[in-house]
Amino acid sequence: MTKTVFLFLFCCLMKSSVSKNTINQDHLNRGSFLSVDDDAHLITSSDNTFTCGFYGFQTNAYWFAIWFTNSKDRTVVWTANSNNPVNGHGSKLTLHTNGAMVLTDIDGTIVWGTNTTSTDVDRAVLLNTGNLVLMNTKDQILWQSFDYPTDTLLPSQTLTKSKSLKSTLRKGSFQPGYYSFSYNSINILTLLYDGPEISSVYWPSPDPGFNIWDYRRTSYNSSRIAVFNDLGVFKSSDLLRFNASDMGFGIRRRLTMDYDGNLRFYSLNESTGLWSISWQAVAQPCNIHGICGRNGICVYGGKPECSCPPHYEWSEPTDFSQGCKPTFNRTCVNSTTFGFLPMRYTDYFGFDLKFSSSISFESCRNMCLADCRCQAFVYKLPGIGDCYVKSALFNGYRYPKFAGTMYLKIPIGMQTPESASIPTGSKPTCADVPVTIGFPSMYESSGGKVKWVYLYSFAIAFGLVEALVIVMGWWIFYGNNELLKNLEEGYSMVSSQFRGFSYKELMKATQNFKVEIGRGGPGVVYKGILEDERVVAVKRLGDVSDGGEFLTELSTIGRINHMNLVRMWGFCSQRQHKLLVYEYVENESLDKRLFSTTFLQWKERFEVAIGIAKGLAYLHHECLEWVIHCDVKPENILLDGAFQPKIADFGLAKLSQRGGPNSNFTQVRGTKGYMAPEWAHNLPITAKVDVYSYGVVILELTKGIRLSNVSVHGGEEEESELMRFARGTKTKIRSAKGLWIEEIVDPRLGGLFSRKQAATLVEVGLSCVEKDRHKRPTMDSVVQVLVDCEPE
Repeated sequence: MTKTVFLFLFCCLMKSSVSKNTINQDHLNRGSFLSVDDDAHLITSSDNTFTCGFYGFQTNAYWFAIWFTNSKDRTVVWTANSNNPVNGHGSKLTLHTNGAMVLTDIDGTIVWGTNTTSTDVDRAVLLNTGNLVLMNTKDQILWQSFDYPTDTLLPSQTLTKSKSLKSTLRKGSFQPGYYSFSYNSINILTLLYDGPEISSVYWPSPDPGFNIWDYRRTSYNSSRIAVFNDLGVFKSSDLLRFNASDMGFGIRRRLTMDYDGNLRFYSLNESTGLWSISWQAVAQPCNIHGICGRNGICVYGGKPECSCPPHYEWSEPTDFSQGCKPTFNRTCVNSTTFGFLPMRYTDYFGFDLKFSSSISFESCRNMCLADCRCQAFVYKLPGIGDCYVKSALFNGYRYPKFAGTMYLKIPIGMQTPESASIPTGSKPTCADVPVTIGFPSMYESSGGKVKWVYLYSFAIAFGLVEALVIVMGWWIFYGNNELLKNLEEGYSMVSSQFRGFSYKELMKATQNFKVEIGRGGPGVVYKGILEDERVVAVKRLGDVSDGGEFLTELSTIGRINHMNLVRMWGFCSQRQHKLLVYEYVENESLDKRLFSTTFLQWKERFEVAIGIAKGLAYLHHECLEWVIHCDVKPENILLDGAFQPKIADFGLAKLSQRGGPNSNFTQVRGTKGYMAPEWAHNLPITAKVDVYSYGVVILELTKGIRLSNVSVHGGEEEESELMRFARGTKTKIRSAKGLWIEEIVDPRLGGLFSRKQAATLVEVGLSCVEKDRHKRPTMDSVVQVLVDCEPE
């Protein structure tokens, strides 16, 4: 009898315990817990956007985290125990009856907890904003995860003087890294590298004495608060403002301090679960401090490549951020045992023991030899002689436009000129990573020929199956126009913001194509308003490639995101109707703002030049599909409300029929006056055709008049205005005529312009319009030259 009563009481207690730990969808009751052992122990926001629970990344290592439910890789936006993962068995998150929420490891050790003991906390709730909160019975928030951000900021989450976004140590890790985004001591939002050996700000400027007004910032903002809204617009009390390139409602976004030191806006494609970058703070990765570690050199380009100087080797070959170490013994000995190895176009930011101007090369060299702390010196501007003696080599970069040479201090006998030309040991890019197909044994040397036969056989078999599927598809769908129509209308819903529109929808949006706002070679553009009240520009195309090719190209263009490219929202492809739906850009095209009475001021012009360069650099070097615009001209540069440029019509080179009706195009893609010479000479077309056109545009930006006009006399083309301008300007520059820039810049500016920026813009423009395409710079190098050019 006693035994039966005991069992009955035990079962009742167990039943009570189980029922007490009931986990509702969006909240956890007081006295309940989440267990790492139960995959169903999750809290999900009521709209299913966010999930909270134990997140396992490595074997037997778990974090209590919040992540996007529908992202393909379960993107984490917050972690409670970044530095201390817990065991995969026995760990719990408990909302105790005393009001505290506590994370414990398998042995009961408290790893993390909230400061809410002795409060009237009733439950933990995961809100639709991604904010995990502790509430009382009156729905008052007593604690929230938004007050303790990790590496990510979400819409409506504030960043204040007491908070910061801190990067993770490496991709896929939750351990805090060395990069952060926060307010500094003078109330300015900055990006900071705070590594084991050095600490330095690298954005908006690494110069400690930079003028914050040049960056449109103010230090008079003691409130120190920043936030971004559901539209994708970020605002800060220091006047910093930026927005996602796909600005608009209905898109899930996050602002993340990435492990590589860049701050980025990400937008979620909910149909695929993948993220795309819609804004980033640093265009050139080599400007990020600490990226290649001590002594490391970052080689400028679309992607960072880390190198070691000659006679240095990687400190940790699997982690280039650990930098390089010398292969020789560096001690304070007789200076005569050391010499110098010249490295052109190479510099290291900061750590100057001494700086001297108007000094000879020999004096600079002797200063370094006389100081055992000196590891290298930089000598700039021959004839003027700026000397920088370096005590340490951090934040190195190699840049073809750098007007100086670094002299590396190494033992005599190691100065081999061959090793000084280009740093070796570059970090491999994606193109360097081998991709294997089939089994690893296929790639072994023994019996290699036989194993390749299996690979080829597999490829042939796969091809036959694919061909069979195509034939069957053709047989099924041939002649079935209604089915083809339905497939075409619903084809390639690339993302929630890039979709197919019906022709009827666009007729309604444009009021039957009533308001024309522009026209050009590819078609006519109309203003429209969608049902969700977005103002759009609808381009009605003329002759375009048909069917599948049209949609395939659009799927490529739809994935391209950059703040200086006009965003495409969607398309219509119904029978003969081919239309594109773009964001509406309110300040018209550049030609209307440049060649009219309402001209742009100098600051706006220079920013336009930088913005166009960034957009083209993205198309040429960064986007997934390599895109050449082929028709860069002022008519295709639109200006938004802040007069930031947005390149239009990119990607239409493949969609447009060359020489179609209502076209001002030649038989090759492009517009006369902006076309590179290789078009006429039937040379292979590369990204350098866009560089040429860009050169024409920025020279027109400087001059304020059309330089693309071609003079015709007696039925034959004479020298263009551009060539006359280029020849005359080069003569003035060579003659070192002091006021040459004053004679070139648009007189309507009344002398209100930066001489240094204007000279740089002209020099870049002239290099871009070189007849020999090999002499033209790349767009990413142009971006760097212009970004580095500060007004005097």
